[in-house]
Order: sequence, then structure tokens, then C-alpha cells
Amino acid sequence: MGRVVVVNFISIDGVIQSPISPDEDRDGGFEHGGWVPPHSDNTVNTFMQDATVGATGMLLGRRSYEILAGAWAQADESEPAIAAMNRIPKYVVSSSSDGLTWQNSHLVTGDLAPAVSDLKNRTEGDLVVLGSGTLVSGLAEHDLVNEYRLLLFPVVLGSGKRMFDDCGHFARFEMTDSVVAASGVVILTYTRTTST
Repeated sequence: MGRVVVVNFISIDGVIQSPISPDEDRDGGFEHGGWVPPHSDNTVNTFMQDATVGATGMLLGRRSYEILAGAWAQADESEPAIAAMNRIPKYVVSSSSDGLTWQNSHLVTGDLAPAVSDLKNRTEGDLVVLGSGTLVSGLAEHDLVNEYRLLLFPVVLGSGKRMFDDCGHFARFEMTDSVVAASGVVILTYTRTTST
């Protein structure tokens, strides 16, 4: 059975919006895009590469899919993470299949909880969720996340889209790993416990 693993960059105040580049997501007038690169280092890069290379698929919201496809679909596959992203299945939660041009992309439609539960039953290994704030919120609401791997960056952004809203489902997680990078990024892994 597959597991849903959320891997996200997050600020001290819980923001996940536009982490890589200034123009990635300016919704709501967000002006602080590109807050991850100044703090990335070998530890952060290796962690992200391992998370991607170790995945058996990606589960993505439509906007994150388009951002990743634009950046990596035609990129140099000599990088193991890029080669992995191009190779593994991409499951896209969307109401339309228009524009799903990245190789090995599959549309996920219908009600989120049964669709993702079915996907977990049909797959093995980790289905990695990158970005996808709206999707992560829905997954949390339906208690579908098996593990969070959060890269906590030493920055307070003050505004922006946050990973969690008021619709979450109560769930307990156990910290199963933690790493502190030289840049000040703290990488935290929380795995779902069976008791609530």
C-alpha cells in the first residue's frame, strides 16, 4: 500500500507560498517569493534529492504540477532528482486534463478522499506531495497524510499562504528524524501514529 508523504518548505510562521522564485505565486500581492534559495545548502539539496529519487510517484495540485512541469520536464536529466521526476508517475488532482503534457502524468478526479485512498491502495511506496497547498489542506482534512517532511527555514514572512487552515483532521504524528543544516534550516520528519 502506498503512503502519502508531504515534503514542503515552510517558514517559521507557517508560510509555504512562492518558496523558490519571486514570480512563482504572487497571489494576494505576496512580495517575498524566493525565500528558500538564500538558505539552501548541501544538506537541504541532498534531502530534497533523496525525497524525490526515493518516491514511487508524485501527488500534486494543478498549480504545483504546472510550476514543476515548466521547470523540470525539459531539464537536463543528468541530475538524479530531475531524472526521477521525469520518470515516475505524476498524479494530478484537477478538474481538467488539459495541459497534462509532462510524461507519465495522470489525472485524479472526483471526491478527494476516495480518489486518493484508491490511489494509495493501487500503489506501493511513497507518493510525494511537493508544494500543493490546497491539496495538502484537503489531504489533512481527510486524514490521508502518512508523513510530513518539513524543511523549516529561518525566516518570518509575515503573510502568505500557509500549509494548514481550519479544516484539518485531528491526527497524532511521531518525530522520526530531525536534521539541522549549517544554513539554519531544520528538517523535521513526522510519521503518522496509529492511535489518536
